[in-house]
Amino acid sequence: MTGYVANIEKLSQDNTYFRQVLFTATHSQLVVMAIQPGEDIGMETHPEHDQFIRIESGNGKAMLNGEESVLTAGYAVVIPAGTEHNIINTGDSVMKLYTLYTPPEHKDGTIHKTKAEALASHHE
Repeated sequence: MTGYVANIEKLSQDNTYFRQVLFTATHSQLVVMAIQPGEDIGMETHPEHDQFIRIESGNGKAMLNGEESVLTAGYAVVIPAGTEHNIINTGDSVMKLYTLYTPPEHKDGTIHKTKAEALASHHE
């Protein structure tokens, strides 16, 4: 099949992994994430990657270059390359989201079951 067609809302809601790469193309990548209560993605900057995030469920906040915005289901966050950012789950339930990286950020097929596993992989 050329491209990728799926119910992203269902895939996002059903995902239990911190990070799972669903599809990688030459210039973009689709990833679902599950952020536990009190957990965050981690402050980061992608010098050459734009990123789009859509919150499917949960509550939290986005930090973009020190500016804070409240997030709830249905919110989108667009992060231009070079922007210091973090997504933080401030709610009592798991935050489910999907994100698009342009260009791809992770190895195709990557699965990090927990944030600790993602951090360990990043440091390898």
